[in-house]
Amino acid sequence: MLSERAKQVLSAVVQMYITTGEPVGSRAVWKQYKFSISPATIRNIMADLEEMGLFYQPHTSAGRVPTELGWRIYIDTLLEKRPLSKRFKRQIRQSLKEDKDNIEKILKESSKILSSYSQHAGIVVAPKFSTIVLKYIEFVQLRKNSILTIIVGNRGMVYHRVISAPTVISQKDLTRFANYLNTSFTGLTLGEVRQRLIEEMKKDKARFDTLWNKVFQLTQRMFWPEREQIYIEGTVNILNYPEFSDVERLKSLLVAFEEKSIIARLLERTVRDAKPQVFVGSEIDQKELRECGVVASPYMSGDSVLGTVAVIGPIRMNYASVIPLVEYTAQVLSEILDKNK
Repeated sequence: MLSERAKQVLSAVVQMYITTGEPVGSRAVWKQYKFSISPATIRNIMADLEEMGLFYQPHTSAGRVPTELGWRIYIDTLLEKRPLSKRFKRQIRQSLKEDKDNIEKILKESSKILSSYSQHAGIVVAPKFSTIVLKYIEFVQLRKNSILTIIVGNRGMVYHRVISAPTVISQKDLTRFANYLNTSFTGLTLGEVRQRLIEEMKKDKARFDTLWNKVFQLTQRMFWPEREQIYIEGTVNILNYPEFSDVERLKSLLVAFEEKSIIARLLERTVRDAKPQVFVGSEIDQKELRECGVVASPYMSGDSVLGTVAVIGPIRMNYASVIPLVEYTAQVLSEILDKNK
């Protein structure tokens, strides 16, 4: 259990380290925060906190730097979130509502907002394909063996995919199959459509003649995309932080941004728990991101989680500002998508 003085010193050191990125000394804390206790007393408290595993010294003559445990205690018990101003909230809301009927633009804009205002990387994971409710589907023959599939979902989502067909299928047959899907499955999620199609085919194989079976196989590919869509903005911002000046460390982080599945696996935890979360250092399972701090929040439709918004930056990011930014962006995104059902 930390004393009140120890909490004040821990908080002061963390805040100074966030600002400077340099080890913090007792005299600097005393000057900055005008504590009523002497620099010597502050030094003793810092030594006690180091023994408890909350600080470490990079080398003997240096000041202290927060450990992961120090960050965790600060975030969980000492952090005072800095509320967003009304003007700032209005700007976020207006930016996202400009294209409220275009889900892709809304999600891209959300990642830009997170990046621009945090000066870190802004991440938005799109709703899972299987959860989208089918409103309309259309097939368009482009060339002999190329078919454009267009799916219109709820919340303004429109998906296009060009699929290669193993044999030529006429536009007439494609339209016939699309009409069947629109008549039979509108209002179901794409995951439910996929399952129902499998069941229908098992029950009535005669109905699914050779030609329809080929179209059905193409449709299955459309209903089962390889990976989630992830929007990332502001990766260049990481170059502003000296902790990423090490080439190998920077390479590792850039791999995570390039291989979006790494970020998807990390943010899946936020989807599972359905609440805002902060991860630091080794709390992150993905080794490429262990030099980072992550603030993430789900966006919802009613009680259902649709996706995740997040900011990824150095461990010493300004959590007091970033957490309210992420939470408010998720809140506005939830409101817009809920109205677009």
